[in-house]
Amino acid sequence: MKTEISDKRIDVIDYLRGFALLGILLVNIPFFLIRVQPPLPNSFDESYHHFLYLFVEGRFFTIFSFLFGYGFYIFMSRAKAKNENALFLFLRRLAALFVMGCIHVTFVHDLDILMAYAMVGFFLIPFYLVNKHINLIVALIGIIYSCYQGDKVVLILPLLLLGLAAGQFRIFENISEKIWKYRIFTFIAFILSIIGLWIQYSYVPTTSVDMPMNEAMDPKKFIEWGITVGPIVSAFYVGIFILLLQYSWVQKLLSPLKNYGRMSLTNYLSQSALVLTVNYCLQLSGNVTYIHLIFLCMGIYVIQLLFSTVWLRFFRMGPLEWLWRICTYWKLVPIKK
Repeated sequence: MKTEISDKRIDVIDYLRGFALLGILLVNIPFFLIRVQPPLPNSFDESYHHFLYLFVEGRFFTIFSFLFGYGFYIFMSRAKAKNENALFLFLRRLAALFVMGCIHVTFVHDLDILMAYAMVGFFLIPFYLVNKHINLIVALIGIIYSCYQGDKVVLILPLLLLGLAAGQFRIFENISEKIWKYRIFTFIAFILSIIGLWIQYSYVPTTSVDMPMNEAMDPKKFIEWGITVGPIVSAFYVGIFILLLQYSWVQKLLSPLKNYGRMSLTNYLSQSALVLTVNYCLQLSGNVTYIHLIFLCMGIYVIQLLFSTVWLRFFRMGPLEWLWRICTYWKLVPIKK
């Protein structure tokens, strides 16, 4: 199997990581604050709540998980190309990620994506040597099964495996040479997304999903359908985002997002830190609505985008990325440019 891969950073992955982080904060912030006032019936607050479940919940988590699998392929391939013990290094990398996840759980809530990636990532290792077509088929079967079950946790492994297969196919390399494939892919994903979202929308409750409903508007089915169509909608997001990035003015406009994605670990964990800090200072828990959370997210975006851009002018990687690399290679690596 061909494993040679360039050391050059793949910018589109950083853009996508940054894009995924924006959506992840929108979904996670109510859990960080523990209690958010239930949306009032027929209010703008309730409309935004429904918007989250239709277009955000399960969509950006899917992209982030897929990219972790892609990153696994890049890490293993580059380590092997340098004649390093790729397996041993990756196991240390997972162990460090698990510890970070445990620390995160201590301060936030009892479920953390970093811990999940660390545990599930272990089962990804054998697939690295498997044929890319087999990995793709197994990943798609796993995603279909998980979506049918409506289980977001079970979905993690097949998403990581899909990312690994995508790395084997080098889908993010030489995009301009195969742009017509991305256009076809995005169009198909768009049609399927419209169908899936229309079905999910038919289950939108007449009032908040946190309140009792009649059988015709089952909030449980509304959420389950959201998980079912999640990967399809995520595929459309990725496709349209890549097509937009083919324009240089879009790349320049979204350059802060690329920096945001380059420091994805730092920014993911600092999202929690910022929310908890604001909550502690202003006592927001139980006193905010979903609309208030939009403004809080906007403030966090501005802080993190500016910080990432300034930081990367002087340093090669984010502070937690640097710590993660030290734990992986067990040696001090330079961080300053």
